[in-house]
Amino acid sequence: MSENENDQKRLEIGKILRKAREEKGYTLDDLQQMTKIQKRYLIAIEDENFDELPGDFYVRAFIKQYANMVGLDGNELLQKYDDQLPKTKTEEYSDHLAQAVETRTSQRKTVSGSVDKVRNYMPTIIIACVIVLVLAAIWLTAIARNHRDSSTRIDNSSVSVSGESRKKASSSSKKESTKQSKSTAIKLQEAPNRNDTSVTYTAKQLTADTTLQIEPSDRSWMQVRANNNNLLNKTLNNNEKTSLKINRDTTSLVITVGNARATKLKIGDQEIDFTNNGRYQNTRNVTINFGQNQSSSSAASQASNNSNRNASSTSQSNNATQPSAASSSRPQTNASRQGSQPTR
Repeated sequence: MSENENDQKRLEIGKILRKAREEKGYTLDDLQQMTKIQKRYLIAIEDENFDELPGDFYVRAFIKQYANMVGLDGNELLQKYDDQLPKTKTEEYSDHLAQAVETRTSQRKTVSGSVDKVRNYMPTIIIACVIVLVLAAIWLTAIARNHRDSSTRIDNSSVSVSGESRKKASSSSKKESTKQSKSTAIKLQEAPNRNDTSVTYTAKQLTADTTLQIEPSDRSWMQVRANNNNLLNKTLNNNEKTSLKINRDTTSLVITVGNARATKLKIGDQEIDFTNNGRYQNTRNVTINFGQNQSSSSAASQASNNSNRNASSTSQSNNATQPSAASSSRPQTNASRQGSQPTR
């Protein structure tokens, strides 16, 4: 065989290995990770620069390992190109190869052994962690309970010392709140000029702001005016509750109700019975006069009562005069009779 043919065969080895690597989709970095052969040695094998390898016996070992990793038969490739590869002593090659295989096997065994140890001890580690967590929870619970007990003791002692003062303060506050609620309660007095469509109430002057509550059970149009100022003018739907603030300086509150039988009115905490328990179902105008208007309306009612009393006394006096007229008429009749007798 000529020298050119030998060179061509040598170049075929590098091409075959490179082609197989590229078909597998491996890069030189990937191959370095899989074979643990340095990248510069892999490049030297593909370029047929066997002199850059650390020794002649590494040439055959690296080529075989390279070929097996990319899916080729390493032994067959070494036999085919045996003449073009460096000659090595069989024993030396076998010793180095066996040593390399043994080293890798021992490394794998060490790694697998450490993993197995970790797996064997994993249940014990988990149980120990659980025990530590349970003990920590018990300890924290005990500390919190002791702190709670101590604070409860302190609170009990303070309560026992200041119990009477608190009772006195609570009783006085209840009395004050009761007095205040009585003073702020609104008492409505119905005026005597009620008719089928309107009603007027009088009340004392407000000492504080209050609230007008409107609760329709059906669709109803509402208008509220306080001191001739519009507070509300809209149609309320079913169960559309509305609250309006009534200032304490209000003297006249006029409420126009579109659907009296389906509307409930409250001022403060007092319900306004403007339909008189359903007797006046068409009541539309509800007027509440506060302060001075109350005295004027009461005076007007008193004046009407006085006039009624005067009218009744006048009728009685007229009735008392009728018997005197009758008695006067009787003597005249007798006289006429006596005058007629001498003529007979």
